[in-house]
Amino acid sequence: MNPEFWKNKKVFITGHTGFKGSWFSLWLNELGAEVMGYALKPATNPNLFDLTNNKEYMHHIQADISDFSVLKKHIVEFQPDIIVHMAAQALVKESYKDPVKTFETNVQGTVHLMEAARHCESLRVVLNVTSDKCYENTEKNKGYVEEDPMGGYDPYSCSKGCSELVTASYRRSFFPKIAVATARAGNVIGGGDWSSDRLVPDLIRAIESKTPLVLRYPKAIRPWQHVLEPLSGYLLLIEKAWHAPQLYSQAWNFGPLESGHKTVEWFVDSFLNKWSSEINYHVEKNITEHETSILKLDISKAKQKLHWKPTLVLEQGVQWTVDWYQQSLNQSNIRDYTMNQIRDFQNRLLKVKQLEEMIL
Repeated sequence: MNPEFWKNKKVFITGHTGFKGSWFSLWLNELGAEVMGYALKPATNPNLFDLTNNKEYMHHIQADISDFSVLKKHIVEFQPDIIVHMAAQALVKESYKDPVKTFETNVQGTVHLMEAARHCESLRVVLNVTSDKCYENTEKNKGYVEEDPMGGYDPYSCSKGCSELVTASYRRSFFPKIAVATARAGNVIGGGDWSSDRLVPDLIRAIESKTPLVLRYPKAIRPWQHVLEPLSGYLLLIEKAWHAPQLYSQAWNFGPLESGHKTVEWFVDSFLNKWSSEINYHVEKNITEHETSILKLDISKAKQKLHWKPTLVLEQGVQWTVDWYQQSLNQSNIRDYTMNQIRDFQNRLLKVKQLEEMIL
Protein backbone atom coordinates (compact mmCIF):
# COMPACT_ATOMS: atom_id res chain seq x y z
CA MET A 1 0.00 0.00 0.00
CA ASN A 2 1.25 3.47 -0.95
CA PRO A 3 -0.02 6.16 1.47
CA GLU A 4 0.82 8.90 -1.03
CA PHE A 5 -1.71 7.47 -3.48
CA TRP A 6 -4.62 8.38 -1.21
CA LYS A 7 -3.87 12.05 -0.61
CA ASN A 8 -6.80 14.17 -1.85
CA LYS A 9 -8.54 11.20 -3.48
CA LYS A 10 -12.32 11.59 -3.30
CA VAL A 11 -13.82 8.41 -1.84
CA PHE A 12 -17.55 7.69 -1.52
CA ILE A 13 -18.36 4.98 1.05
CA THR A 14 -21.74 3.42 1.68
CA GLY A 15 -22.23 1.94 5.14
CA HIS A 16 -19.64 4.19 6.78
CA THR A 17 -21.46 4.17 10.13
CA GLY A 18 -21.06 0.41 10.49
CA PHE A 19 -18.21 -1.45 12.15
CA LYS A 20 -15.95 -1.98 9.12
CA GLY A 21 -17.10 1.23 7.48
CA SER A 22 -16.09 3.28 10.53
CA TRP A 23 -12.62 1.74 10.65
CA PHE A 24 -12.19 2.26 6.90
CA SER A 25 -13.30 5.91 7.08
CA LEU A 26 -10.86 6.58 9.90
CA TRP A 27 -8.00 5.02 7.94
CA LEU A 28 -8.84 6.99 4.79
CA ASN A 29 -8.93 10.18 6.85
CA GLU A 30 -5.48 9.33 8.22
CA LEU A 31 -4.23 8.86 4.63
CA GLY A 32 -5.49 12.30 3.58
CA ALA A 33 -8.44 11.28 1.40
CA GLU A 34 -11.61 13.35 1.13
CA VAL A 35 -14.40 11.03 2.25
CA MET A 36 -18.15 11.17 1.82
CA GLY A 37 -20.15 8.55 3.71
CA TYR A 38 -23.69 7.47 2.92
CA ALA A 39 -25.49 5.29 5.48
CA LEU A 40 -28.27 4.91 8.01
CA LYS A 41 -27.59 6.09 11.54
CA PRO A 42 -25.48 3.65 13.59
CA ALA A 43 -27.46 0.55 14.50
CA THR A 44 -26.21 0.32 18.10
CA ASN A 45 -25.48 2.54 21.06
CA PRO A 46 -22.56 2.71 21.73
CA ASN A 47 -20.95 2.51 18.29
CA LEU A 48 -17.53 3.20 16.80
CA PHE A 49 -18.74 5.95 14.47
CA ASP A 50 -19.93 8.18 17.32
CA LEU A 51 -17.20 7.23 19.81
CA THR A 52 -14.51 8.36 17.38
CA ASN A 53 -16.46 11.52 16.41
CA ASN A 54 -16.07 10.40 12.82
CA LYS A 55 -18.80 12.74 11.60
CA GLU A 56 -16.55 15.76 12.14
CA TYR A 57 -13.85 14.46 9.80
CA MET A 58 -15.85 13.61 6.69
CA HIS A 59 -18.94 14.45 4.62
CA HIS A 60 -21.70 12.56 6.42
CA ILE A 61 -24.97 11.72 4.64
CA GLN A 62 -27.63 9.88 6.64
CA ALA A 63 -29.82 8.13 4.09
CA ASP A 64 -30.99 4.70 2.95
CA ILE A 65 -29.30 2.70 0.17
CA SER A 66 -32.84 1.78 -0.90
CA ASP A 67 -33.52 5.41 -1.87
CA PHE A 68 -32.05 5.41 -5.36
CA SER A 69 -32.73 9.05 -6.25
CA VAL A 70 -31.03 10.35 -3.11
CA LEU A 71 -28.06 8.00 -3.55
CA LYS A 72 -27.59 9.00 -7.18
CA LYS A 73 -27.86 12.71 -6.32
CA HIS A 74 -25.05 12.58 -3.77
CA ILE A 75 -22.75 10.47 -5.94
CA VAL A 76 -23.22 12.73 -8.96
CA GLU A 77 -22.73 15.91 -6.91
CA PHE A 78 -19.66 14.61 -5.05
CA GLN A 79 -18.02 13.20 -8.21
CA PRO A 80 -15.84 10.65 -6.40
CA ASP A 81 -12.74 9.02 -7.83
CA ILE A 82 -13.50 5.82 -5.89
CA ILE A 83 -16.66 4.16 -4.55
CA VAL A 84 -16.55 1.52 -1.81
CA HIS A 85 -19.86 -0.23 -1.19
CA MET A 86 -20.19 -1.51 2.39
CA ALA A 87 -23.84 -0.81 3.20
CA ALA A 88 -25.56 -4.07 4.12
CA GLN A 89 -27.80 -6.01 6.44
CA ALA A 90 -24.86 -7.93 7.86
CA LEU A 91 -26.30 -10.49 10.29
CA VAL A 92 -27.25 -14.09 9.50
CA LYS A 93 -29.77 -14.37 12.34
CA GLU A 94 -31.44 -11.08 11.40
CA SER A 95 -31.82 -12.35 7.82
CA TYR A 96 -33.99 -15.19 9.13
CA LYS A 97 -36.18 -12.66 10.96
CA ASP A 98 -36.53 -10.26 8.03
CA PRO A 99 -35.48 -11.87 4.72
CA VAL A 100 -37.32 -9.27 2.62
CA LYS A 101 -35.33 -6.38 4.11
CA THR A 102 -32.13 -8.38 3.81
CA PHE A 103 -32.59 -8.99 0.08
CA GLU A 104 -33.81 -5.45 -0.46
CA THR A 105 -30.73 -3.95 1.19
CA ASN A 106 -28.06 -6.38 0.01
CA VAL A 107 -29.24 -7.12 -3.52
CA GLN A 108 -31.33 -4.16 -4.65
CA GLY A 109 -28.99 -1.88 -2.73
CA THR A 110 -26.13 -3.15 -4.89
CA VAL A 111 -28.22 -2.54 -8.02
CA HIS A 112 -28.86 1.04 -6.85
CA LEU A 113 -25.17 1.62 -6.16
CA MET A 114 -24.05 0.28 -9.54
CA GLU A 115 -26.75 2.14 -11.41
CA ALA A 116 -25.85 5.42 -9.67
CA ALA A 117 -22.17 4.81 -10.46
CA ARG A 118 -23.01 4.73 -14.16
CA HIS A 119 -23.83 8.44 -13.96
CA CYS A 120 -20.54 9.50 -12.34
CA GLU A 121 -18.05 10.83 -14.90
CA SER A 122 -15.14 11.13 -12.46
CA LEU A 123 -15.26 7.52 -11.31
CA ARG A 124 -12.19 5.27 -11.70
CA VAL A 125 -12.74 2.36 -9.26
CA VAL A 126 -15.74 0.64 -7.65
CA LEU A 127 -15.22 -1.92 -4.90
CA ASN A 128 -18.17 -3.96 -3.61
CA VAL A 129 -17.42 -5.52 -0.21
CA THR A 130 -19.46 -8.70 0.10
CA SER A 131 -18.71 -11.67 2.39
CA ASP A 132 -16.96 -15.00 2.79
CA LYS A 133 -20.47 -16.46 3.11
CA CYS A 134 -21.26 -15.77 -0.57
CA TYR A 135 -20.03 -19.24 -1.59
CA GLU A 136 -22.19 -22.34 -1.97
CA ASN A 137 -20.99 -24.00 1.23
CA THR A 138 -20.44 -27.75 0.94
CA GLU A 139 -18.88 -28.11 4.40
CA LYS A 140 -15.51 -29.02 2.91
CA ASN A 141 -12.41 -28.69 5.06
CA LYS A 142 -10.68 -26.62 2.43
CA GLY A 143 -10.62 -22.92 1.61
CA TYR A 144 -13.00 -21.58 -1.03
CA VAL A 145 -11.38 -19.96 -4.05
CA GLU A 146 -12.79 -17.08 -6.04
CA GLU A 147 -13.94 -19.34 -8.90
CA ASP A 148 -16.14 -21.49 -6.65
CA PRO A 149 -19.93 -21.19 -7.20
CA MET A 150 -21.97 -18.55 -5.45
CA GLY A 151 -24.74 -19.82 -3.20
CA GLY A 152 -25.87 -19.41 0.37
CA TYR A 153 -28.21 -21.44 2.57
CA ASP A 154 -29.60 -18.57 4.68
CA PRO A 155 -31.01 -15.30 3.30
CA TYR A 156 -27.95 -13.28 4.30
CA SER A 157 -25.46 -15.61 2.61
CA CYS A 158 -27.63 -15.93 -0.48
CA SER A 159 -28.02 -12.15 -0.71
CA LYS A 160 -24.24 -11.75 -0.72
CA GLY A 161 -23.91 -14.30 -3.52
CA CYS A 162 -26.55 -12.34 -5.42
CA SER A 163 -24.66 -9.09 -4.81
CA GLU A 164 -21.58 -10.68 -6.38
CA LEU A 165 -23.59 -11.69 -9.45
CA VAL A 166 -25.13 -8.22 -9.78
CA THR A 167 -21.66 -6.68 -9.66
CA ALA A 168 -20.31 -9.07 -12.29
CA SER A 169 -23.26 -8.29 -14.58
CA TYR A 170 -22.80 -4.51 -14.29
CA ARG A 171 -19.04 -4.85 -14.78
CA ARG A 172 -19.48 -6.73 -18.04
CA SER A 173 -22.44 -4.73 -19.31
CA PHE A 174 -21.66 -1.14 -18.40
CA PHE A 175 -18.08 -0.61 -17.16
CA PRO A 176 -15.62 -1.57 -19.90
CA LYS A 177 -12.99 0.96 -18.74
CA ILE A 178 -13.73 1.49 -15.03
CA ALA A 179 -12.33 -0.98 -12.50
CA VAL A 180 -15.13 -2.89 -10.75
CA ALA A 181 -14.03 -5.47 -8.17
CA THR A 182 -15.47 -7.39 -5.23
CA ALA A 183 -13.86 -8.32 -1.91
CA ARG A 184 -14.78 -11.32 0.24
CA ALA A 185 -13.41 -11.12 3.77
CA GLY A 186 -13.40 -13.55 6.67
CA ASN A 187 -14.88 -13.16 10.17
CA VAL A 188 -13.51 -9.79 11.25
CA ILE A 189 -12.73 -8.87 14.84
CA GLY A 190 -11.56 -5.62 16.39
CA GLY A 191 -12.69 -2.86 18.67
CA GLY A 192 -15.97 -1.00 18.31
CA ASP A 193 -18.46 -3.70 17.34
CA TRP A 194 -21.60 -3.90 19.49
CA SER A 195 -23.89 -5.72 17.06
CA SER A 196 -26.30 -8.31 18.33
CA ASP A 197 -25.61 -11.99 17.65
CA ARG A 198 -21.90 -11.51 17.00
CA LEU A 199 -19.29 -13.30 19.05
CA VAL A 200 -17.04 -10.46 20.23
CA PRO A 201 -19.91 -8.13 21.25
CA ASP A 202 -21.57 -11.07 23.00
CA LEU A 203 -18.31 -11.72 24.86
CA ILE A 204 -18.05 -8.08 25.95
CA ARG A 205 -21.64 -8.04 27.20
CA ALA A 206 -21.09 -11.27 29.14
CA ILE A 207 -17.88 -9.95 30.72
CA GLU A 208 -19.49 -6.63 31.71
CA SER A 209 -22.60 -8.26 33.16
CA LYS A 210 -20.70 -11.21 34.67
CA THR A 211 -23.20 -13.62 33.12
CA PRO A 212 -22.54 -16.84 31.19
CA LEU A 213 -21.92 -16.58 27.47
CA VAL A 214 -24.28 -18.50 25.21
CA LEU A 215 -22.70 -20.14 22.16
CA ARG A 216 -24.63 -21.57 19.23
CA TYR A 217 -21.96 -23.59 17.45
CA PRO A 218 -18.75 -23.83 19.54
CA LYS A 219 -17.13 -26.37 17.18
CA ALA A 220 -17.77 -24.29 14.03
CA ILE A 221 -14.59 -23.29 12.19
CA ARG A 222 -14.29 -19.73 10.88
CA PRO A 223 -11.62 -17.62 9.12
CA TRP A 224 -10.83 -15.08 11.89
CA GLN A 225 -8.89 -11.88 11.18
CA HIS A 226 -8.48 -8.40 12.64
CA VAL A 227 -10.58 -5.81 10.82
CA LEU A 228 -7.51 -3.90 9.60
CA GLU A 229 -6.33 -6.95 7.64
CA PRO A 230 -9.04 -6.98 4.96
CA LEU A 231 -9.14 -3.18 4.95
CA SER A 232 -5.45 -3.16 4.00
CA GLY A 233 -6.37 -5.54 1.19
CA TYR A 234 -9.11 -3.21 -0.03
CA LEU A 235 -6.70 -0.27 -0.09
CA LEU A 236 -4.09 -2.24 -2.01
CA LEU A 237 -6.62 -3.65 -4.46
CA ILE A 238 -8.05 -0.20 -5.22
CA GLU A 239 -4.59 1.22 -5.86
CA LYS A 240 -3.71 -1.55 -8.28
CA ALA A 241 -7.13 -1.41 -9.98
CA TRP A 242 -6.71 2.34 -10.46
CA HIS A 243 -3.58 1.78 -12.55
CA ALA A 244 -4.64 -1.45 -14.31
CA PRO A 245 -8.43 -1.84 -14.30
CA GLN A 246 -8.52 -4.76 -16.71
CA LEU A 247 -6.19 -6.84 -14.54
CA TYR A 248 -7.89 -6.32 -11.19
CA SER A 249 -11.61 -6.09 -12.01
CA GLN A 250 -12.28 -9.43 -10.38
CA ALA A 251 -13.36 -11.06 -7.13
CA TRP A 252 -10.77 -11.32 -4.33
CA ASN A 253 -10.60 -13.24 -1.05
CA PHE A 254 -9.06 -11.55 1.99
CA GLY A 255 -8.77 -13.99 4.85
CA PRO A 256 -6.26 -15.31 7.38
CA LEU A 257 -3.39 -17.69 6.97
CA GLU A 258 -4.32 -21.33 7.51
CA SER A 259 -3.46 -20.93 11.21
CA GLY A 260 -6.25 -18.37 11.49
CA HIS A 261 -8.99 -20.90 10.77
CA LYS A 262 -10.09 -21.75 14.30
CA THR A 263 -13.18 -22.96 16.12
CA VAL A 264 -15.52 -20.61 17.94
CA GLU A 265 -14.58 -22.35 21.17
CA TRP A 266 -10.86 -21.72 20.57
CA PHE A 267 -11.53 -18.07 19.92
CA VAL A 268 -13.59 -17.67 23.10
CA ASP A 269 -10.91 -19.33 25.23
CA SER A 270 -8.20 -17.13 23.70
CA PHE A 271 -10.22 -13.95 24.20
CA LEU A 272 -11.11 -14.71 27.84
CA ASN A 273 -7.54 -15.69 28.62
CA LYS A 274 -6.21 -12.39 27.28
CA TRP A 275 -8.90 -10.48 29.19
CA SER A 276 -8.14 -12.49 32.37
CA SER A 277 -11.83 -13.26 32.66
CA GLU A 278 -13.29 -16.49 33.99
CA ILE A 279 -16.89 -16.31 32.79
CA ASN A 280 -18.54 -19.58 31.86
CA TYR A 281 -20.24 -20.42 28.59
CA HIS A 282 -22.76 -22.99 27.50
CA VAL A 283 -24.35 -24.13 24.24
CA GLU A 284 -27.74 -22.77 23.17
CA LYS A 285 -30.42 -25.42 22.92
CA ASN A 286 -33.21 -25.84 20.37
CA ILE A 287 -31.46 -23.94 17.57
CA THR A 288 -33.68 -23.72 14.49
CA GLU A 289 -31.56 -21.58 12.14
CA HIS A 290 -28.96 -23.34 9.99
CA GLU A 291 -25.32 -22.23 10.15
CA THR A 292 -22.37 -23.81 8.37
CA SER A 293 -19.97 -25.84 10.48
CA ILE A 294 -16.85 -25.19 8.39
CA LEU A 295 -15.96 -22.04 6.45
CA LYS A 296 -12.45 -21.40 5.18
CA LEU A 297 -11.04 -18.97 2.62
CA ASP A 298 -8.17 -19.59 0.23
CA ILE A 299 -6.15 -16.37 -0.17
CA SER A 300 -3.63 -17.71 -2.69
CA LYS A 301 -4.86 -15.35 -5.41
CA ALA A 302 -4.42 -12.21 -3.29
CA LYS A 303 -0.98 -13.38 -2.15
CA GLN A 304 0.24 -14.12 -5.66
CA LYS A 305 -1.37 -11.35 -7.72
CA LEU A 306 -1.73 -8.50 -5.21
CA HIS A 307 1.27 -9.43 -3.04
CA TRP A 308 -1.04 -9.09 -0.04
CA LYS A 309 -0.94 -11.25 3.06
CA PRO A 310 -2.04 -10.91 6.70
CA THR A 311 0.19 -8.77 8.90
CA LEU A 312 -0.94 -9.95 12.34
CA VAL A 313 -1.12 -13.53 13.53
CA LEU A 314 -4.52 -14.35 15.01
CA GLU A 315 -3.26 -14.19 18.61
CA GLN A 316 -2.15 -10.60 17.96
CA GLY A 317 -5.51 -9.74 16.43
CA VAL A 318 -7.29 -11.08 19.49
CA GLN A 319 -4.97 -9.10 21.77
CA TRP A 320 -5.57 -5.87 19.84
CA THR A 321 -9.31 -6.44 20.14
CA VAL A 322 -9.12 -7.07 23.90
CA ASP A 323 -6.91 -4.01 24.36
CA TRP A 324 -9.35 -1.79 22.46
CA TYR A 325 -12.39 -2.78 24.52
CA GLN A 326 -10.50 -2.47 27.78
CA GLN A 327 -9.46 1.05 26.77
CA SER A 328 -13.06 1.82 25.90
CA LEU A 329 -14.33 0.59 29.28
CA ASN A 330 -11.72 2.77 30.98
CA GLN A 331 -13.32 5.74 29.20
CA SER A 332 -10.06 6.74 27.54
CA ASN A 333 -9.94 8.91 24.41
CA ILE A 334 -11.02 6.15 22.10
CA ARG A 335 -10.51 8.08 18.88
CA ASP A 336 -6.83 8.58 19.69
CA TYR A 337 -6.45 4.94 20.68
CA THR A 338 -8.17 3.74 17.50
CA MET A 339 -6.03 5.98 15.32
CA ASN A 340 -2.91 4.72 17.10
CA GLN A 341 -3.86 1.13 16.26
CA ILE A 342 -4.32 2.16 12.62
CA ARG A 343 -0.92 3.91 12.58
CA ASP A 344 0.75 0.95 14.26
CA PHE A 345 -0.74 -1.41 11.69
CA GLN A 346 0.23 0.86 8.80
CA ASN A 347 3.81 1.09 10.08
CA ARG A 348 3.95 -2.70 10.19
CA LEU A 349 2.79 -2.82 6.58
CA LEU A 350 5.50 -0.38 5.51
CA LYS A 351 8.20 -2.30 7.38
CA VAL A 352 7.15 -5.53 5.66
CA LYS A 353 7.24 -3.75 2.29
CA GLN A 354 10.71 -2.33 2.98
CA LEU A 355 12.00 -5.74 4.06
CA GLU A 356 10.65 -7.38 0.91
CA GLU A 357 12.27 -4.69 -1.25
CA MET A 358 15.62 -5.26 0.49
CA ILE A 359 15.39 -9.01 -0.18
CA LEU A 360 14.62 -8.39 -3.85
